[in-house]
Amino acid sequence: METWPGRPYPLGATYDGTGTNVALFSGLAERVELCLFDEAGTETRIELTEVDGFVWHAYLPGVRPGQRYGYRVHGPYDPSTGARCNPAKLLLDPYAKAVEGPVDWDESLFGYRFADPSAINDADSAPHQARGVVADPYFEWGHDHPLRVPYSETVVYEAHVRGLTARHPDLPPELRGTYAGLAHPAVVEHLQRLGVTTLELLPVHEFVDDHHLVERGLSNYWGYNTIGFFAPHHRYAARGTRGQQVPEFKAMVRELHQAGIEVVLDVVYNHTAEGNHLGPTLSFRGIDNPAYYRLAEDRAHYLDYTGTGNTLNVRHPHSLQLIMDSLRYWATEMHVDGFRFDLAAALAREFHDVDRLAAFFDLVQQDPVVSQLKLIAEPWDVGAGGYQVGNFPALWTEWNGRYRDAVRDFWRGTPGTVGEFASRLTGSSDLYRSNGRRPHASINFVTAHDGFTLHDLVSYDRKHNEANGEDGRDGADDNRSWNCGVEGETEDPAVRALRERQKRNLLATLFLSQGVPMLVAGDEAGRTQAGNNNAYCQDNALSWVDWERAADFAALTDFTARLARLRREHPVFRRRRFFQGRPVRGTQLEDIAWLTPAGEPMTDAEWTAAHAGPLTVFLNGEGIPEPDSRGRRLVDDSFLLLVNPTGTDRTFTLPGPAYGAAWRGCLDTAAEEPPASSVEAGAAVVVGAHSLRLLVRPRGS
Repeated sequence: METWPGRPYPLGATYDGTGTNVALFSGLAERVELCLFDEAGTETRIELTEVDGFVWHAYLPGVRPGQRYGYRVHGPYDPSTGARCNPAKLLLDPYAKAVEGPVDWDESLFGYRFADPSAINDADSAPHQARGVVADPYFEWGHDHPLRVPYSETVVYEAHVRGLTARHPDLPPELRGTYAGLAHPAVVEHLQRLGVTTLELLPVHEFVDDHHLVERGLSNYWGYNTIGFFAPHHRYAARGTRGQQVPEFKAMVRELHQAGIEVVLDVVYNHTAEGNHLGPTLSFRGIDNPAYYRLAEDRAHYLDYTGTGNTLNVRHPHSLQLIMDSLRYWATEMHVDGFRFDLAAALAREFHDVDRLAAFFDLVQQDPVVSQLKLIAEPWDVGAGGYQVGNFPALWTEWNGRYRDAVRDFWRGTPGTVGEFASRLTGSSDLYRSNGRRPHASINFVTAHDGFTLHDLVSYDRKHNEANGEDGRDGADDNRSWNCGVEGETEDPAVRALRERQKRNLLATLFLSQGVPMLVAGDEAGRTQAGNNNAYCQDNALSWVDWERAADFAALTDFTARLARLRREHPVFRRRRFFQGRPVRGTQLEDIAWLTPAGEPMTDAEWTAAHAGPLTVFLNGEGIPEPDSRGRRLVDDSFLLLVNPTGTDRTFTLPGPAYGAAWRGCLDTAAEEPPASSVEAGAAVVVGAHSLRLLVRPRGS
């Protein structure tokens, strides 16, 4: 086959309309062979003779989209020094834009012999290995553009491509579980009804099913096991895997953008699917092991801050380049709107300690493309000192685990949680104000993919993970859940009514809190995992949204949509600046006031009381300090939030006329519809057990 010298950049396989440029970094390689596969699977090897700055490259005039390929890297194999090159292993291009086929976990995929780990395995892995595919970069985007929804207007919906669509009855069977299915009008209209502005997708980068899961007949459903940081996962493609997954993903993004919905990807740049020193040689390990991975002092083993066996080496310039190139690719070529970084604290480990000024964050800060996207950190990893909620740079938002814990504790009646609940309700200024960040730095969530669903949170006191086959050792034990008196499903009408009320309490708290609310797919529709709080390996009905069951929870879906609309219409619930606790802009009343059920200001003793008692929150719609987008003063209605987490009905006395002469019912989690009649200042209002009521005073009244 004719080859030309080509260029060392861009890395990967890049089709230009005439041919394909290939470029692969390896600082260890002594020789590199490009391997092309025809329709029959016959392999043709082409030695790359051009190398610049450790990048091996060539241009192939006859290679077009759909061509399957891989690499063989010749170089040192000495695990004691960290070198693990082995030309018997077909290697996936780290920059592959599309990938075809799964790995089948044959022994040939491993660099050593199972019977003798010290012996090199020279069996050819090509028949058992996935292959890169040259992708066609051309796509008709039309007028598509970044939506750039302000954080103050953002509602995040965390979903799984397959899980959200696999059982949807209005989708054609061939589209269920796919990118195309996610863009179907039936799904889009549901998201719009819920007021979703930002769809956060669980990993869609090409990933591998773990060997131990395959042996148990399971799979890596969540996808936190990446092997290709540029390729959309092939199993979610309805139209083929010879590169067709790329335009299908782009079409999905385009359709969602047209509906006013952003797309954010959950990305896993902290580790790869190659695992620890006993893992397979699929890509990075055989290309340049010490460049891509954090090695232990003995060089034969890996540092593991992720619980998966390895950690990506973000101290190496080519690993950093890989991450930044990947982020820019998904932003510029695939048009995604942002990223949620799994175990983001691992990316901040320059050496051993977490350093928020690590090189990765410096690169993101100065990058003209990536810095303008939504950047969401999961601010922890599994290493010592890895819990870093509140410590990320100003450009970033964070999954606020303290919000989750505080809200769960408060509504299950944990004593002494009033102060913590108040901090989380108002945007967690104790975590974010000191470094110049705003309330939107807090991504508020009560549930996430990892843990109980909302239905299970109020139905189970303990996890039930038997289906995972790990004898209950997996999954968190600290769930802060309450089964409302019965473990699991029940026909008891009183227990079922209490559970629905608790769901409404948690959802109402989420949408009425300052910060950015994140809803998990199916929580609005009663989705259950039967008490499984770690369904990472359950690619089946246990994890998928059951749209038939959703009909039984239509009232909850309606309630969720009503909350989203309430939040959208009232900027007092989505302020861009923290409360000050004093009058602002010349108003006579504080921007927020905390009152007892008697309508009196909270005392220090009441803040520190050991009980999880009721409280009243006054939100001053005339005390919003920031202007609107056109610089005009922002004025809203004022609200009273009456919160009763106790197990008995409580009588609240509304505050005096200074706060408002009359109030009207707006929301009541204990009733289908709140009373529409007005209530005068100083009146007594009953708030049911385990419930909250929201009263409104229209502006100017």
